[in-house]
Amino acid sequence: MADGLNHIRAVRIAEIMNDFRRLQHQIAEITSCQPLQQSNIEACTILQQCAIEARNVLVAPSCNTTDMESNLELEKKQLRAIICDASIRRFKCQQIYLRASATRRWVMSRDKLLGNQKARGCQVQKLQAIDREVKAELESITDDYVDYCLRAEDLLQGKWLDEDPDLATIQHYIYRGVQRAGSH
Repeated sequence: MADGLNHIRAVRIAEIMNDFRRLQHQIAEITSCQPLQQSNIEACTILQQCAIEARNVLVAPSCNTTDMESNLELEKKQLRAIICDASIRRFKCQQIYLRASATRRWVMSRDKLLGNQKARGCQVQKLQAIDREVKAELESITDDYVDYCLRAEDLLQGKWLDEDPDLATIQHYIYRGVQRAGSH
């Protein structure tokens, strides 16, 4: 039976898709920047991978399998499926954005230290410290952390989360290949 919440579900979809769009723009901006030092191949590779993954999320087919009909109960199922699909895409984009941002800070820190010059003796230790710090940050971008960031921001903004998929559901779709966004 219809529960009268379809308009709230539609608003939630718009909120999630707006976050998704914002993340896509931010990822495109971050990944378009190239380091001054082309010797930082690992950073360039991560930024390129983030750009590819973001495009894959954008073009991935929907995991939505419900038929569109004009009955309210079917509309409810359709809206729930769209919330799930949009949430998965937003999750992946948030994960990509966090990785790209950390990598961009890495590039900027190295570029600030080196400019257009090669590393000299005293700079090697500083570069190694920068590398360790960023690699630790990249390792801290776990599914749990991404989920926490998204939910904390949504709660802070007072958004309706009653039908957002939990982390286990998101992981199921991502790692089982149902949602192929960014899994290449």
